[in-house]
Amino acid sequence: MNRFNVKKLGFAFGLTGAIIYLGCMIVMATAGKEGTISFFNSLLHGLDTTSIIRMDVPLSEAFLGLVQTFIIGWLIGACIGGLYNAQIKHRK
Repeated sequence: MNRFNVKKLGFAFGLTGAIIYLGCMIVMATAGKEGTISFFNSLLHGLDTTSIIRMDVPLSEAFLGLVQTFIIGWLIGACIGGLYNAQIKHRK
């Protein structure tokens, strides 16, 4: 069985999370508050996001969130890769 490259899998997860985060930023920047609420209400199966949507997010906070999302994604991917590799039986 093939093993995962833990660093590459972590990077792939982190980058995927960052891309999703950027997509969220684009929705918020282009759809306005009502459009954003409507988008996330439908995405979250009708959960009412009205009270948690905040449109006045400073750029520095958005950038920090992007970096944090990448780091968390990287850690998740690396953990999955490491745990997967640990379960593979080595053939000699």
